[in-house]
Amino acid sequence: MTERGLLIVLSGPSGVGKGTVRKAIFESDDNDFQYSISMTTRQMRPGEVDGVDYFFRSKEEFEELIAKGEMLEYAEYVGNYYGTPLSYVEETLAQGKDVFLEIEVQGAKQVKEKVPEGVYIFLTPPDLEELRSRIVGRGTDSIEVIDERMRVAKEEIEMMALYDYAIVNDEVPKAVKRIKEIIASEHFRVERVINKYRKMIEEL
Repeated sequence: MTERGLLIVLSGPSGVGKGTVRKAIFESDDNDFQYSISMTTRQMRPGEVDGVDYFFRSKEEFEELIAKGEMLEYAEYVGNYYGTPLSYVEETLAQGKDVFLEIEVQGAKQVKEKVPEGVYIFLTPPDLEELRSRIVGRGTDSIEVIDERMRVAKEEIEMMALYDYAIVNDEVPKAVKRIKEIIASEHFRVERVINKYRKMIEEL
């Protein structure tokens, strides 16, 4: 019997470096995670492939999936829906593969309600001054937007209590190593493996 994979959710405040850390994990030689493909209602761009870059669906199809409870999490952004389809995640986990989601804090909250047994990792900045300097360093936001991002970041850090682990992103390679160690140890938790042994006993 195939052991079910783990759902790993990485999130944290805007500017903390979630995308950078996730990219480093997936570029490492020993990466064995499946990155969850998102679904969107926006138009397919030249060179994009359905089921590779995104699952492209109409707004009506997406709203039907929402109504049926078949989205793990979703949000509307600039008139289009973006989200994580439940069926893809479930099928991949059932194949014994670990699924990795890098999403915002609000999305992670939605996922935890549906998959409480997942592994929830909150990426934190070394401190709020460092977070602010990273957001300023992007050079893309006005002072007003930066202040708003910092206000939201403080609220999101308050939501850390919903997570299983908090990892400081002081240096990307260190954060990657810590996340991989957490996931490796999670595979050995008794509640994840005990049913396999119960079945063995039954078959004796």
